[in-house]
Amino acid sequence: MWSVLYTIIAISYGYVVYLYCKGVLPFAVLLPFILNIVFNLAFTPLQFGLQNNVLAAIDIVLVFITLVWALYAIYPHAPLVMYANIPYLLWVSFATALQLTITYLNF
Repeated sequence: MWSVLYTIIAISYGYVVYLYCKGVLPFAVLLPFILNIVFNLAFTPLQFGLQNNVLAAIDIVLVFITLVWALYAIYPHAPLVMYANIPYLLWVSFATALQLTITYLNF
């Protein structure tokens, strides 16, 4: 699943960076995309490297929040980017619920 999602993310987020570099988008629209990638990439080391459920739970909530923020921010400028990331939003919603449940059960 992640290979499909990362392809969608790479293409759509790359397009957002392209629009920003062309001066079409303000930095305020690019910022949540940057934060989302940072939090997304931090999840695996937190969950599986450090094996810290609490940090992983905080991180996945931040992934969810920044994704919703990013999709809301990009919609007026490039609605297709928002629509393309709906599978990612669905997956992150599931992953957030799963991680919060795991954290709760192991607390």
